[in-house]
Amino acid sequence: MKMSHDTQTVYRTTPARTGKMMAIMLGICIVGGAIFFSMWDYWISQPAPVVAMMAGEADKAAPAAATGKTITQDLSFIESSDFRTLAFNSLPGEPNHNPTINMNVGDKVVFDVINDGKSFHAFGVTKADEGFAGIIPGSEIGAASNPLKPGEGGTSEFVAGEEGTYYYICTVPGHREQGMVGEIIVGSAQGGGSSGVAAAPTGVSHDFNLDFVESDDFRTLAFNALPGFDGHNPEIRVSSGDEVTITSTNTGKSFHAFGVVSNPEDFNNVIWDSAIAAASNPLKPGESGSTTFTAGAPGTYYYICTVPGHALQGMQGSFIVE
Repeated sequence: MKMSHDTQTVYRTTPARTGKMMAIMLGICIVGGAIFFSMWDYWISQPAPVVAMMAGEADKAAPAAATGKTITQDLSFIESSDFRTLAFNSLPGEPNHNPTINMNVGDKVVFDVINDGKSFHAFGVTKADEGFAGIIPGSEIGAASNPLKPGEGGTSEFVAGEEGTYYYICTVPGHREQGMVGEIIVGSAQGGGSSGVAAAPTGVSHDFNLDFVESDDFRTLAFNALPGFDGHNPEIRVSSGDEVTITSTNTGKSFHAFGVVSNPEDFNNVIWDSAIAAASNPLKPGESGSTTFTAGAPGTYYYICTVPGHALQGMQGSFIVE
């Protein structure tokens, strides 16, 4: 009896061929890993606005008609010696601590930020009242994954798209909770700038003294006191229709003049007949002057020295009409 057997072909490979296959697979893993980690900043970054909208998150920076008004805000990251308290410009209880910014829909803020601390920091504007998410595109300076090192700085812009309270913060996780947060109060577009409607005279009067002061090297100028001292560039708040009297004395060694403006960079745009002297006929050292005017439409304005360049050297403060 003849028996038949099924035959099966068995394919074998050599150790050398197996080694090549393993080397190819290992190479693919290494290259893939390198590509993944080289794009780490992208993987951990905030989602694009369209992704956020698809996920149901409201657009925090909806377009608004530009008012043409620009606010310049200098901010510096600072830390307490034990690093438990973080802040902008000065520590709690000191002048200019986390300054509040008042603006209107369509206004623009230009932030000039520097890291004066010893740790890493980053900057952004958000409408979220806690955490570090929802940063508005265009307001960022650095990022948690690529922060500002000590001594580094940068600039960014924020245009208010809607009324409400926004926040400027350090976007490094945990730093907001330690104190690096300030408010941006945005009013209605109708309420801002000199184009709004002023209230009728209220019969309320205010008197303010704003004296011109200078540092010894003349590099820093201010009203009433130099930065870091009590009374430095005090914020003035009045109501629309109030009568305001400003008295200024030139306590410095240079020439100065006073005025309220809607844009601190435009020293020719003095409003409400608020001028004391002028750049062409300034107050000499020791001279004084006074002006009385009625506060106009609600909004954020600025009092400055109208001698060209002096506002940029520090002679400017907020004049808020409510």
